Amino acid sequence: MSDATLSSPSTTATPRNIPDRLHRRGARALKSWEFLLALVAVAIFVINCFASPYFLDPWNLSDATFNFTELGFIAFPMAMLIIAGEIDLSVASIIAITSTLMGAAAAAGAGVGLLVAIGLGTGLICGAFNALMVTGFGLPSIVVTIGTMSLYRGFSYIILGSNAYTDYPAGLAYFGQGYVFWVFSFELVLFVALAIAFAILLHATRFGRAVYAIGNNPVGARFSGIRTGRIKAILFLLTGLLSGVAAICLTSRLGSTRPSIAFGWELQVVTMTVLGGVSILGGSGSILGVVLAALVIGLVTFGFGLLNVPGIVMSIFIGLLLIGVIALPRLYARLKPRVAARRG
Repeated sequence: MSDATLSSPSTTATPRNIPDRLHRRGARALKSWEFLLALVAVAIFVINCFASPYFLDPWNLSDATFNFTELGFIAFPMAMLIIAGEIDLSVASIIAITSTLMGAAAAAGAGVGLLVAIGLGTGLICGAFNALMVTGFGLPSIVVTIGTMSLYRGFSYIILGSNAYTDYPAGLAYFGQGYVFWVFSFELVLFVALAIAFAILLHATRFGRAVYAIGNNPVGARFSGIRTGRIKAILFLLTGLLSGVAAICLTSRLGSTRPSIAFGWELQVVTMTVLGGVSILGGSGSILGVVLAALVIGLVTFGFGLLNVPGIVMSIFIGLLLIGVIALPRLYARLKPRVAARRG
């Protein structure tokens, strides 16, 4: 009997290949919207380096974070709200009424702790009112929040008129101007902490899975035992609460309150969220995408500022960006079958 007949397949050495699953995951990652956003962020960073000699200064880069951190606070819960098929367009007006009430309390002699409590409480109350209108009375969220957008800012104008609150205690300045370590501001550290917290909440909990289920099929989610009304109410509360946090930091950074504070921020928050890959129709999106979108918008805004580009140009850019992000995926979906048919 030869040696060849005695050898068995189990004793022959076989090459160890990487599983196909890893290849597929890598391919999906390279084709993902988040990877594209990361490339765009790197490209904008490089362009800014050549556009201005002051861009790479550590303190200038630290100042650049203020262009997106406060917006990012609101974008995280807004992303979850849009994934669940709802929207809140009153966030900027919540900031206005919150900052106004904080200013009134500061003028009456309130300390830092009470001002923070007023900011958080006002945001929660406004979010609770939105939640009541949408989940309690079954009204469309876009209609409700357009109404409360005017309502909340209208209260701010009634209280302040053409005046401003400027007499804030010195300790409040830390939330919008303080630094935790070297060039890392309190706002940036809080942004990172909130990004991690919302990423865990959306991607690693049963609550997050329920949010995706509601956005994909609200009727099916309800019949499967998911309390859709309660989850949507919690999301509106989170959006109001984080709007209150943004109001505290913005008021602290500016050191004053006018009725026009944060005017137009609802557009920027929605743009940041949709640019991050969150479907405006609900059902899909990620917190990582929102973080990258915040970085892209912050770098673009800061680059425009270094080049002394007028603010109206920035507004036009944000508007075009929002239209493009919503329109391009639909245009691609329509053209893809035609291209495939021609190739076939």
